[in-house]
Amino acid sequence: MTDPWVALEPGADPAERVRALRRAHETFTTAGTVPRPVRSVVAESWRRSARAGVGPEGTASVELSDGDLGAYRAEHPLARVMPLFRELMGTFAADGEHLLAVCDAHGRLLWVEGHRATRSRADGMNFVPGACWSESAVGTNAPGTAVAVDRPVQVFAAEHFIRRVQPWTCAAAPVHDPRTGRVLGAVDITGGDGLAHPHSLGFVQAVARAAEAQLALLAPPRTAPEVPLLGALGRDEAELVLDGRRVRLSRRHSEILVLLARHPEGLSGDELLCALYADESVTPVTLRAELARLRRLLGPDVLASRPYRLAAAVESDVTVVERRLRAGAVTSAAEAYTGPLLPGSQAPAIVRLRERLADGLRTALIAHRDPDLLADWAHAPWGEDDLAVWRALAAVRPTAPVRARLAALEDELTAPAGRAPGRAGGATWLQRPPA
Repeated sequence: MTDPWVALEPGADPAERVRALRRAHETFTTAGTVPRPVRSVVAESWRRSARAGVGPEGTASVELSDGDLGAYRAEHPLARVMPLFRELMGTFAADGEHLLAVCDAHGRLLWVEGHRATRSRADGMNFVPGACWSESAVGTNAPGTAVAVDRPVQVFAAEHFIRRVQPWTCAAAPVHDPRTGRVLGAVDITGGDGLAHPHSLGFVQAVARAAEAQLALLAPPRTAPEVPLLGALGRDEAELVLDGRRVRLSRRHSEILVLLARHPEGLSGDELLCALYADESVTPVTLRAELARLRRLLGPDVLASRPYRLAAAVESDVTVVERRLRAGAVTSAAEAYTGPLLPGSQAPAIVRLRERLADGLRTALIAHRDPDLLADWAHAPWGEDDLAVWRALAAVRPTAPVRARLAALEDELTAPAGRAPGRAGGATWLQRPPA
């Protein structure tokens, strides 16, 4: 293949390609190896699908239905460009007996429209509005994979991971928020083998770019000053977006800003000293020197004193996760959680906050029993040895890889005293060793 993102180049024999892919799919699902004819983008997606515990006989589940689906679609940013999608793709889908589909950033289908008979056939594999078609739920497929890799992708026949989807071919492209660059979802065209042409991939990519341009035109002008944003999850050194500039902070400055963002009323010097230093011999002079350096970095109008406080409200990713958890929005809380808070920090207050935030989220995930959310946590670096989450995942998605991983963790937990039990038996997965 001269273009690894194109499923079937002009002149190739579709029937022979399908036979080769079916043999490759059988080899992968039985032996775990990917034969040579499989494109690299598909091979990598198959491996991700297998790690997520997807089986070749699986099916999509409907997560949003009736009123929930209608309310969610009405508030979704892509609702504003659905008229554009229909204008650009509606006739093509109807005349070609294809389907136009739009999913959100989690791979959940929001709209599925097009040829009536094709929609009826697609219903048989739950390719319907409200169904989850993320890679972690149903394996390799164009909308789910496009969101996963954040680029246009074409999936042909037996390149699909689940067998019941293999009669279909699809092409999808992610759609981004034109201001933040965040993936909002993907636009997809699904149908028969005729869609394996390179033009279908270019077509959906052009439609996605047109949608992003339309969203940029529809966005209201910026009039109010932007709230400073503090990112401290999953990184040892926080980043502050302030007045359009990105400021990377030292570890100590990161700790100070996280604490001050959580205490808008301010903290005294003694309170900050106790929160930051486990060593009681550290003097207030050391803290004042750190605050002076931070004030020079941020500007004199950002950091106030007596008590130490931020002069303006700062939105941090920590407070976003906490707010969503309090509201019961477990999925969106998990989406905002990009890793433990300042994982290299040993500041007493940061350690407590890090553990409390992670424990609160994982407890909510276990209670929520969503297999995709549990799988995302279990396969993340901070959750790979989390025994409670693996047990919860095995209860709702008892695939062979999940059961094998759970058995290994339980074996570590019950290992004899002379053998290192790993991290499965405690909460040390929340922290890294001191730097």
